[in-house]
Amino acid sequence: MTPVVRGILDDPDTPRHDPPEADLTMAVFTDYQCPACRVSNRALQAALAEDRHVRILFKDWPVFGVRSERAARLAIAADRQSLYAPFHDALMRTPGLLDEAALRQAAHRAGVDWERLESDAVRDRGRIDRLLARNATQAWSLGLRGTPGYLIGPLLIEGRQSEAGFRKAFAEARQT
Repeated sequence: MTPVVRGILDDPDTPRHDPPEADLTMAVFTDYQCPACRVSNRALQAALAEDRHVRILFKDWPVFGVRSERAARLAIAADRQSLYAPFHDALMRTPGLLDEAALRQAAHRAGVDWERLESDAVRDRGRIDRLLARNATQAWSLGLRGTPGYLIGPLLIEGRQSEAGFRKAFAEARQT
């Protein structure tokens, strides 16, 4: 557990899924336009359905361009409505490019109030800028070359993962 790893896993401003019985913390570096991230998200959700003791820190790292950044900004703003995780999942399940219509549909599926979301994204622009910059710095500090990347306790894993891969990584991280 280096200071960099500790700083990432202890980041208080990161949107999170925080079950009270969590005994393992995982930082998830993803981009909503990343095909491997989308596939891995489904595998992660299946692994988490079996293991309800994992705290997830969502580290939006929009490396695929303008549409990725817009989606990340809206996802972070959705945390104001306590709907980050459902919106994150809806974005990850949206096929194709995330244009404005796709973003609105994902928000609707997640129960996010679109007008409030846009307002929160504008009002919180400075905070969102700082969080996205910190996520990028943290990803680079870990040596990540792209998305997806997973810091599971002290264990760093890069690239697309399967459900079995996540379960194995959870067990391995708990043993360290």
